[in-house]
Amino acid sequence: MLPLENRPDPEEQLEREILSWAEVDKLIDHLIPQFRGEFDGLLMITKGGLIPGGILSEALNIQHVLTAAVHFPDDVDRKLAWPTFMQFPSDTLLTNRRILIVDDIWANGRAIMIVRGRLAAVGCDNETAVLHYRILANMFRDIGPDYYGAITNRYIVYPWERSVRPYGPKPGTGPLPAI
Repeated sequence: MLPLENRPDPEEQLEREILSWAEVDKLIDHLIPQFRGEFDGLLMITKGGLIPGGILSEALNIQHVLTAAVHFPDDVDRKLAWPTFMQFPSDTLLTNRRILIVDDIWANGRAIMIVRGRLAAVGCDNETAVLHYRILANMFRDIGPDYYGAITNRYIVYPWERSVRPYGPKPGTGPLPAI
């Protein structure tokens, strides 16, 4: 078995699909009629959920918009890595509310499921919505997103990702403290 640092990223082995903004609009248009009832708020999982979450919050007229940032360390086997919440809303903003959790893709499902668990622990009713559901990579038997725009087995490149260049941290800065 290859050492962890030399193993190829499984997503790098997938066929890529580059989406246009028009295709994202079609996915959003497919998602909106699926929603059952109204939501008290929307929680976007960074970074992928920011743009679809923003579009959905506007389309559904949701004023109570929150973010959560979940980090899984790269130096541990992905299935064993314990996440750190880099950002998460206060319990008082979540308790006794119905929240829609939004991300761009449900690949293995870990980030969304850890967020769902934390919301449930504070008495928050929640449902999940993603643009894409990579069903074959899902790590959770019989659990998937409540709402999704499409099923895929590809590595999706969203239009907002194409213009992003990787930048390293500025000298003298370090990681943000975990919450």
